[in-house]
Amino acid sequence: MAKLTKRAVDALKAPKQGQAFLWDSELRGFGARIIPSGLKTFILQYRNADDRSRRIALGRFGAITVEQARDLAKIKLGLLAHGKDPAAEVEAHKAITVAALCDWYLQEAAAGRIIGRRNRPIKASTLAMDKSRIETHVKPLLGKRLVRSLKVVDIEGMQADIVAGKTAKPRSTKRGGATTGGPGVASRAVSTLQSILGHAARLDKIATHPCQGARRLAGKKKQRRLNILEIGKLGDAMRHAERNGENPIALAIVRFLLLTGFRISEAQGMRRAWVRPEGGYIDFADTKSGAQIRAIGPAAMQVLQNQPIRKESPYVFPSDISEGHYTAAKACLERLCASVGIEDVTPHTLRHTFGSVAGDLGFSELTIRALLGHAAQSVTQGYVHIDEALKLAVSRTCDKIALLLDGEKKAGRAEGLAA
Repeated sequence: MAKLTKRAVDALKAPKQGQAFLWDSELRGFGARIIPSGLKTFILQYRNADDRSRRIALGRFGAITVEQARDLAKIKLGLLAHGKDPAAEVEAHKAITVAALCDWYLQEAAAGRIIGRRNRPIKASTLAMDKSRIETHVKPLLGKRLVRSLKVVDIEGMQADIVAGKTAKPRSTKRGGATTGGPGVASRAVSTLQSILGHAARLDKIATHPCQGARRLAGKKKQRRLNILEIGKLGDAMRHAERNGENPIALAIVRFLLLTGFRISEAQGMRRAWVRPEGGYIDFADTKSGAQIRAIGPAAMQVLQNQPIRKESPYVFPSDISEGHYTAAKACLERLCASVGIEDVTPHTLRHTFGSVAGDLGFSELTIRALLGHAAQSVTQGYVHIDEALKLAVSRTCDKIALLLDGEKKAGRAEGLAA
């Protein structure tokens, strides 16, 4: 018996039946196996803590080198020295269900041990959405399946089932109707599951990603914006709601969203420490696009400064029922729109409206992307003193929308905007 080398494995002859072995002289239990078809596989044989003889495959000869296989064998023996059985772990990986793998992902990601986009731990907000998709769509449709048995057809089948409404159910809260399917919902559920499988394969939780290549449906991109009359009607609805007991924090958030084009998560979760009144900007520690400095207009800053300060809360818009921030602005927006007959409006509609008004006023696409926090880092980050052109754009856009909301004359409403 000699040290296992490439030349020695190359020379190994296939038996007529059964299997033949070639063992390494330096690393006990490390060797190569060949079967009648000529397939050669690196293996490790050992005895576990129960004195049972176990054998595991390390990889195929040709796919990995002798030295790579030797390194893998050393890693497995290291696990054995710490009381773990490598074969048992392999078997556990083979037997893991989709539901169990999803639970593993949620636990590891919450602990910051899974690195996501931009090489950073996955955000809590992203994890909350992932959990919702897992519990609502993935587990009911594929949760009991073994991960190793999954195929592309299963992933695309799940997608089709979501679109067909098989996972639709009443919401657990009183703020809406039913959770329904659709191409966008289905595509995002597939994306979440594919991401989980990718992380699991990369971190050696499963042997391989079983469903690479599954195709996702293209969601319909919503381009809804409020026109001039609708902005005015929304302003009327807000004034009426204020007189009739609507939550003032919710109304302030809706107004702020329309005056800034901020994402609803950015507005609701905003902390007082991020607000820079003297510079006219918000210094976000984190957004969907990372840390950002975002300019806002005077009317929008006035909304923030009008908010009462609750000493025990760090948020600009604190919750009135918990220690966190306010979370029900979307429901308020729905009530406002319903009261004046404006249909198909979401918080993103307000964001798109802000960008569209900026476009109507003649500002460039690059400037609008910067206003909305979409621009490259070189445009929006690293500026303690925000570019004067950006300040001008955000101020003019904000002022125009404020005039429309607060009852600008009809003649003025037509100026610079298309209905």
